[in-house]
Amino acid sequence: MPGIRIVGESVACESTVISEIEEGVAAAMKDLVEGLTRPLSPEEKSPKQKTGKTPRVAFKGTLQEVNRFYYRKGWGDGMPIIPPTEEAVAEMLTGTDLPPDHIVATIIPRKGKATIEKIAINAVMAGALPTHMPVLIATVQAFADPKARFDTFEVSTGSWAPSLTINGRIRRDIHINCSSGALSPGNIANSAIGRAVGLIVKNIGGARKAVEDMGVIGNPGKYSLVIGEDEEASPWEPLSVERGFTKEDNTVTVFFPNTFIQTVPGGTDAKGILDTLVNIGTTSMSSVILIPSWARVLSSEGYTKQKVKEYIAEHSIGGSKIAGFSNAATPSKMDTENLIILVAGGPGSFIGLLRSVGPGFFNNTLVTKKIELPKNWDKLVAKYSNLKPIYEKY
Repeated sequence: MPGIRIVGESVACESTVISEIEEGVAAAMKDLVEGLTRPLSPEEKSPKQKTGKTPRVAFKGTLQEVNRFYYRKGWGDGMPIIPPTEEAVAEMLTGTDLPPDHIVATIIPRKGKATIEKIAINAVMAGALPTHMPVLIATVQAFADPKARFDTFEVSTGSWAPSLTINGRIRRDIHINCSSGALSPGNIANSAIGRAVGLIVKNIGGARKAVEDMGVIGNPGKYSLVIGEDEEASPWEPLSVERGFTKEDNTVTVFFPNTFIQTVPGGTDAKGILDTLVNIGTTSMSSVILIPSWARVLSSEGYTKQKVKEYIAEHSIGGSKIAGFSNAATPSKMDTENLIILVAGGPGSFIGLLRSVGPGFFNNTLVTKKIELPKNWDKLVAKYSNLKPIYEKY
């Protein structure tokens, strides 16, 4: 492929100041014309392809030396990693029936081939378990779905973070936290799955901070934003069923928020809860996290998930618009198809909201993928069943 000529310019990102835009364009025009019209050099016409093979073993050393080596190479996320030894990766591969060289998807921006083995390597680095592999594989499949618009969110200046909602029996099998502190650190499944996703995106996809991932402020949710729906405590059907799957299916639903809000409702009746959801700026691409007690209040007053969505849409001003954005394609009334009403969290009074931009901006939608379990699933679950915190009493 011919070499690409690059011309720098001085206009501030997303500038709306006409004089700055005109001045910057005028200053760059000479270089643009010259870059477009100058004949290609021999090297530009036929750039030499880099050759060489990456060694199977990247480094040998102590735990500290491995971590420092990985960090200097840009392969980590700022926290210590578990060295992906041959033995550790082989154990991780027991979490799927797919062969190591099977390509699940290609991941932007460098179109890296997400093979089963590469997913397993990053899962080991994140401290994940083999029982987490089915969720990671399904998540990579969701990213590859054009409707998710991962191609925009991953490299945007908006600091969007992948949010994963888990439904089905697998929540209990791998101890996904659906209750108190569900979005807090403390559970291997929630924390390691989310962290593994971030490493997969960085190491396989090649999204490097301030090089391809241009998030201006960043987002702590990129470390881990994984939650399960508390289906047993919910008065309503689970999200997976809403999305067209059966209650027996295990699923992961993916979207990309960049805002997290917690607040308490203005009243403990249905109207107080609903008006609070309207006032905190729910959009057509949001995940509303209702604790089971608030879900039961709404259900007792005749509200289904769909009726909750309809109330929010009817009373919200500007539909799916978010401050700082404007788009002629944005609907004036909220599209509730991509609004999640999720029952999760513990005792208390708080309401949570994860917010993104809706379909009117990037033609993005929620994406839900079925999680496929390996044949040895029950044995695998039993093997790791005791890995859960048991706090001492004091």
